[in-house]
Amino acid sequence: MKVCIVGAGAIGGYLGAKLAQAGANVTLIARGAHLQAIQEKGLILQHSDGTEDVVKNVVATQNMNAAGIQDVVIVALKAQSVPSVAPSLPVLYGEETIVVTAQNGIPWWYFRKLESPYADYRIQSVDPDGIVEANIPVDRVIGCVVYPAAEIATPGIIQHIEGDRFTLGELDGTKSDRIQKLSQLFNSSGLKSRVRNQIRNELWVKLWGNLAFNPISALTKSTLEQICQYPLTRELARTMMVEAQTIAEKLGVDFGISLEKRIAGAEGVGAHKTSMLQDIEAHRPTEVDAIVGSVAELGRLTQTPTPYIDAIYASVKLLEKTLISK
Repeated sequence: MKVCIVGAGAIGGYLGAKLAQAGANVTLIARGAHLQAIQEKGLILQHSDGTEDVVKNVVATQNMNAAGIQDVVIVALKAQSVPSVAPSLPVLYGEETIVVTAQNGIPWWYFRKLESPYADYRIQSVDPDGIVEANIPVDRVIGCVVYPAAEIATPGIIQHIEGDRFTLGELDGTKSDRIQKLSQLFNSSGLKSRVRNQIRNELWVKLWGNLAFNPISALTKSTLEQICQYPLTRELARTMMVEAQTIAEKLGVDFGISLEKRIAGAEGVGAHKTSMLQDIEAHRPTEVDAIVGSVAELGRLTQTPTPYIDAIYASVKLLEKTLISK
């Protein structure tokens, strides 16, 4: 199976390495020093136990035109980068090419193929001009909830911290042949990849914690463990999560777990810096619009007050603006 990973950073690189090791024909779309390192030495995957694999049976390029038609395109870019790259994706499509969206936060397709009074609503926070939807036809899309934590240790080297779960779901909830084949590919790579008929529920369970812990960590420069173990920030996270839960339940979401269990899950990750904190420290744009701004937007859409979410969103946006302008 021909698989193209668009955005071979921490998660994309980890996924690409695992799929290549299982025999998939993998092309990595990367750039800069990271691309050069992969081309020269292969993609190095460091495991949490200290061992590492050098994966050389991948093609690495920054030119999507050179990649050719793919069976599967996995968009592993962060949400804020997708609109600028989306117009380049159609060169990868054949008649039956599927596109796996692997972003955090509320995805642009959230209301598509869903019985909802908001079925035609476009989420402005993630696709303000409709560019993403125009270049990723919704019939090609398979949703994906990404759980692993990984970092680019140095160019060409992906450090896998923990987790191996990539949950998949068709937007209409069916268990199609194509998603079953994709799940089998992921599972054959040593990943845990279940197919869910309610992918939006699982998306919200992950987002439930991310929308609170990620921005709080960015603002306080603290790990998940520190946030959860300090009473004031734990309560702040809990309050933001209650606001989000109210919105999600209005949209028909069933979380399936308690709020306290979700907080405990975040605490159990330990002394981990969230991706948003990593971006702030590197003076890079963050995923705050997809992870926090989109939830605030859905609050306005459903007429749900979100004062704590709004305040934290504004604070991270200003921090991001201040750092990136330096």
